[in-house]
Amino acid sequence: MTELFEVEERADHRIATGAEGLLATFNQAGLLTSADVHAARRVCALAGEGDPEVALAVALTVRAARHGSVCVDLAALAAGEGAEELTWPDPSGWQQSIASSTLATSGVLRQEGELLYLDRFWREEGQVRDDLLTRVTAPPPVVDDGLDTEALRLFPEGYEEQRAAALAAAHQWTTVLTGGPGTGKTTTVAGLLALLAAQSDRPLRIALTAPTGKASARLQQAVEEAQAEARFAPEDRARLSGTSSSTLHRLLGWTPGSRNRFRHHRRNKLPHDVVVVDETSMVSLTMMARLLEAVRPDARLVLVGDADQLASVEAGAVLADLVQGLADRAPGAVTGLRTTHRYGESIGALAEALRRGDPDGVLECLTTGDDRVGLVDAVTGAEALRARLRDHALAVRSAALAGDAEAALAAMDAHRLLCAHRDGPYGVAHWNRLTERLVAEHDPSVYQEWYAGRPILVTANDYGLGLFNGDTGVVVREGDRLRGVIAGVRSHLWLATARLGAVETLHAMTIHKSQGSQVAEVTLLLPPADSPLLTRELFYTAVTRAKERVRVVGTAESVVAAVERRAQRASGLTRRLAVD
Repeated sequence: MTELFEVEERADHRIATGAEGLLATFNQAGLLTSADVHAARRVCALAGEGDPEVALAVALTVRAARHGSVCVDLAALAAGEGAEELTWPDPSGWQQSIASSTLATSGVLRQEGELLYLDRFWREEGQVRDDLLTRVTAPPPVVDDGLDTEALRLFPEGYEEQRAAALAAAHQWTTVLTGGPGTGKTTTVAGLLALLAAQSDRPLRIALTAPTGKASARLQQAVEEAQAEARFAPEDRARLSGTSSSTLHRLLGWTPGSRNRFRHHRRNKLPHDVVVVDETSMVSLTMMARLLEAVRPDARLVLVGDADQLASVEAGAVLADLVQGLADRAPGAVTGLRTTHRYGESIGALAEALRRGDPDGVLECLTTGDDRVGLVDAVTGAEALRARLRDHALAVRSAALAGDAEAALAAMDAHRLLCAHRDGPYGVAHWNRLTERLVAEHDPSVYQEWYAGRPILVTANDYGLGLFNGDTGVVVREGDRLRGVIAGVRSHLWLATARLGAVETLHAMTIHKSQGSQVAEVTLLLPPADSPLLTRELFYTAVTRAKERVRVVGTAESVVAAVERRAQRASGLTRRLAVD
């Protein structure tokens, strides 16, 4: 489906008033925005390219990157649903015009079969392919004969699936470990680290990392909890003591003034012997390229994630590409865990029906009367939803007013409203304001910017304070002042509210930002069925944030639309990995 926007008024900011020809036609039809048009015009002007068909190709490639794709298949886009009424250039003549353009001959545009790339993404995709294939075709690491015995100790009866995955990872330099929530991915990682540490004749240098601060904290906490189990001997814990997790940006060495370049790179490798990346589905193509060039060739790399979740907010769908591409080229490099242990049968069945893309199965799970999952009508259930949001916010506020940070944080994670949109009646901003109004009916002081019980989400990294995008916390009363308490693993970070600049209220949260987090109960607010954001991956990601209960607020039509619509991202990485 080709997503078009509707022009709401003559002064719509998405319309480029100075555009002409094909760019103007496709802009006014709602396929291109003014940003796409201006970027294409500027690039063509700098290159001295005057062909309007080439300018259209540039604009469509910029549009693709804006939508999360690293390339564009122009023929497929032209044939997509919603694009039939537009007059497209002749496909064969269009490809020839692009190939002979100054932009193609100078390397600004790159053609790979039927796919068209901007040069940066073409190079990064090629680099990821080359680095991965170099790793998977290298001679495997040498392991001791006692590896299987150690694995039986660390993964006794009941952990057969995780044991097989850990042994596979120990025998190779690169492993893609996939599985849904509760399938034992972190258990596998913890056992694998103990297994490798026992094999090593020196202390292992281990890096645990994830794309966001919240995901990084959860990874460290989960690994520590797994290592505290009885099957880990004291010597296992001693070998792994001090292992900590960080964000990918911090691991690679954040450089002020640059978003895409880091202190560690191809000529300054990371020192670690094992690098474990959690929530890999959130990693963009650019970040994966930077990571692969920085990892030593004799270091084990374990990429952990759920390929059915939403992809990165930036361009690329790397984890899904790796699962498909390496499954053909190097099947042993991809290991999947399927058995769910975390939550009850109801949420597991719902997640599995979503994974299969079975709308009837999803509706059946939501309407069987089980109190752990359910479908609530947005109109008849509106009052109950408001009451749930009010009661939850008041519970957080009560603990915060008492100065009990632990209780306030626990109350905050007891429930979360997840939305697909940021704005509008189905958006986070609306529901955050509404929840604050509901709480203010009991206490008008909530109308201030800072108040005890305000749940907060960090929206930008602050390396000086140790804050990372995705961190969550709550404002707590401490004596006669208010402090922001950011949830941590071993301890929490207490800060004056004046130092919390890039934060927003967290009564409601977008599903994209919820990745890497878990709460007891999730209420998912589905937008109308025609919302372009409504996809199976979005639905699945929201459902799998819950540990105990899921409530879906919406219509059966929205549920079916979400299950049947896939998040489509154009990429050539799968094909490039699969072929020589």
